[in-house]
Amino acid sequence: MAKLIFVTGNKNKLEEARMILRNHDVVNENINLLELQGSAEEIVLAKAKLAFEKLGVPCFVEDTSLSFDAWNGLPGPYIKDFLKFVGVEKLPSLLDGQELSAEAVSSIGFARSKSEIFCFQGRVRGKIVSVGGSDRFEWDRIFMPKGFDKRFSEMTINEKNTISHRRRAFEKFNEFLD
Repeated sequence: MAKLIFVTGNKNKLEEARMILRNHDVVNENINLLELQGSAEEIVLAKAKLAFEKLGVPCFVEDTSLSFDAWNGLPGPYIKDFLKFVGVEKLPSLLDGQELSAEAVSSIGFARSKSEIFCFQGRVRGKIVSVGGSDRFEWDRIFMPKGFDKRFSEMTINEKNTISHRRRAFEKFNEFLD
């Protein structure tokens, strides 16, 4: 079984990665990386490079984005700051009277070396709804994927993992690794 180093401090992301990448031994390194600015792809590629520079071995990072169509893609990769300063409870009300369509994006950055860095993305279209469900992942409580009548937060982990943005990104990553 191939060993993969996942640089994350989020135990829920680690658990999902291990469930999806079953053919690999996913081990965790919890190191602090700078919060960067840019597009989702630019951020994850830069974080993967930083992680490789700190560890000196191949590793991967994952970053999620939640993009509102009404705001031309914001908050996008800055969703963590929006949640910190606005809160998940108030976020849907900021869209009152505006388009509620949104996209969840998972970006994986894999650094094989300092110069070989790859990005894999998974996307799920949906809409922003009022807060509900568990708080496993904070913004899962306001995102309802298209074609479903449940928020991500109301799905079991297995239900979510069959359709999620993270699942789609990890499938692409897994194909690359194979």
